[in-house]
Amino acid sequence: MGKLRQLFRKYYDLISYLFFGVLTTAVNYLVYLPLYNLAGISASVSNMISWVVAVAFAYLTNKPFVFKSHDWSAKTVIPELTKFVSCRIASGLMETVILLVTVDTLHWNGNLWKLVTSVLVVVLNYVASKLVVFKK
Repeated sequence: MGKLRQLFRKYYDLISYLFFGVLTTAVNYLVYLPLYNLAGISASVSNMISWVVAVAFAYLTNKPFVFKSHDWSAKTVIPELTKFVSCRIASGLMETVILLVTVDTLHWNGNLWKLVTSVLVVVLNYVASKLVVFKK
């Protein structure tokens, strides 16, 4: 049990990021899927809307729980949030362009390609958050 605790402490950032990454992806899908499948909104537009909701959720969870940044003063939050959103814009644009090409243009499966792009986005966002946004 002690060894397990040591591993958890050693990889806390990664484990907690994956946990909250799954939750963020779930939030993203809870918005995307009804917009795309039920409302008939294009994959790229549905993705943009779900992206806004997911980014807000991700910042509010990643800041305190993943990267242990507990200073909520404007002096800290404004530059942190600016970097966070900037990194997420880059990955969100990449995701939207991929969906625009694969789903809206080539008419490939929108649910499958949303999953593929989600995996890419989770990896890119972790690296960006670790190296740029919440660097120690």
